[in-house]
Amino acid sequence: MQKTYERIIIGIDPGTNIMGYGVVGCIGKNSELISLGVVKLDKYDNHSLKLKHIFERTLALIDQYHPDEMALEAPFFGVNVQSMLKLGRAQGVAMAAALYRDIPITEYAPKKIKMAITGSGSASKEQVAAMLKAILKFEETPSFLDATDGLAVAYCHFLQNKPGGNTTDKKVSGWASYIKSNPDKLK
Repeated sequence: MQKTYERIIIGIDPGTNIMGYGVVGCIGKNSELISLGVVKLDKYDNHSLKLKHIFERTLALIDQYHPDEMALEAPFFGVNVQSMLKLGRAQGVAMAAALYRDIPITEYAPKKIKMAITGSGSASKEQVAAMLKAILKFEETPSFLDATDGLAVAYCHFLQNKPGGNTTDKKVSGWASYIKSNPDKLK
């Protein structure tokens, strides 16, 4: 019997050699792991073929898990411009797959994801994976940490949007409204 969730979030860690993904199911203030894994792309030597495969696999994941929302790790500024362009294209293709299925997309910076999961924006991939294992209660660490990176994006999105969750993203109009919405900040 398949469990019914209020919403399902798919998280994508785009890459041109390995794309990580994670899927969480949400019920109220709780979430649980549905799936995580990777899409290996290193067997394709042509960048266009990699992009085609990212699109097809992302569509297949969407059709399999029926997510209500997609969260992606935004490319961070790097020194190598060519790598950034390729990574941006990979992210764009994953976004196009979500848009093709009318799924809303949210992007998160790598530091924001790490901060949401571990409390430190400079946490290592291993620390993020360990924290996710403890929170979402799964045993096996995937052989590629790109899978837990994809899961981290989905879980970060859950944390940012759960009922009664993150107060820093609420819209407020002026200091009086902010103070009323955040009385704990005055202590």
